[in-house]
Amino acid sequence: MTKQKLEIVLAGPRGFCAGVDRAILIVEEALKKFGAPVYVRHEIVHNRYVVESLENKGAIFVDELDECPTDRPVVFSAHGVPKSVPEAAEKRQMIYLDATCPLVSKVHRGAERHFEKGRHIILIGHAGHPEVIGTMGQLNDGAMTLVETVEDVEKLDFPEDQELAYATQTTLSVDETKDILEALQAKFPQLQGPKREDICYATTNRQAAMKAVAEDVDLAFIIGAPNSSNSKRLVDVAKQAGDIPAYLIQRVSEIDWSWLDGIDKLGISAGASAPEILVEEVIEACREKFDLTVFHKVTAEENIEFKLPRLLKD
Repeated sequence: MTKQKLEIVLAGPRGFCAGVDRAILIVEEALKKFGAPVYVRHEIVHNRYVVESLENKGAIFVDELDECPTDRPVVFSAHGVPKSVPEAAEKRQMIYLDATCPLVSKVHRGAERHFEKGRHIILIGHAGHPEVIGTMGQLNDGAMTLVETVEDVEKLDFPEDQELAYATQTTLSVDETKDILEALQAKFPQLQGPKREDICYATTNRQAAMKAVAEDVDLAFIIGAPNSSNSKRLVDVAKQAGDIPAYLIQRVSEIDWSWLDGIDKLGISAGASAPEILVEEVIEACREKFDLTVFHKVTAEENIEFKLPRLLKD
């Protein structure tokens, strides 16, 4: 029986970014240095395959610090944590390693500088996301106001003499954030911002690559977790840029193969916390079912690396 022809167009860049690479390596190196178990507060990155792989090596994932014994090291996730978390670890005299992405830490430091200058910070982000909780937890309660939409901006009310600044979650939709920021700047001309864009290079690059792919395919798969902000934004980008169906899947087992009935070209990308092995898994499953050709569409090259904490170098 003749197989249906299918072209896969792989978006590049895709998958792991430098911050995710660093966070996973911190857990792995901590296991080598201290032995198992090493505790990790929250998912180190939003991907079950990664979490389960680290669990198999001896990592124990917990929701809160008080679930960790004081005689074992604990790692804080790549999304960042409120200041109260390392303070509590120090109070308990724990060994801790902060795997916060350096680009998230940059947002934290920027917010602190604006606060020191007397500015109220408007944070563009998604309520309840660990990164937003961590960023808002860098300052006193009430020092930041969170907005998620242009409609939220319209509801804001500050005194005319209030000095204001903004910051953003690093994994947002570039286009949606642009609209929110334009609304903020129109309403508050005195608004100060970061010297450089808060949305990280990896998020920006993956969205640009997905836009380029979406214009040339009939359907898209984004490999990533349902709680991964940057992965969900890639789905949105694919739908908007290509006017095509787009599905977020964690593993090949979640594919409904009827989605591919009559499809000639399939675009594939992966969120910044999804390992390449999951992309390969999908490609191989497609190869079994279709007469497959694979193309690459690369819109940027990435060679960024972040240093490990000093404790792991000693």
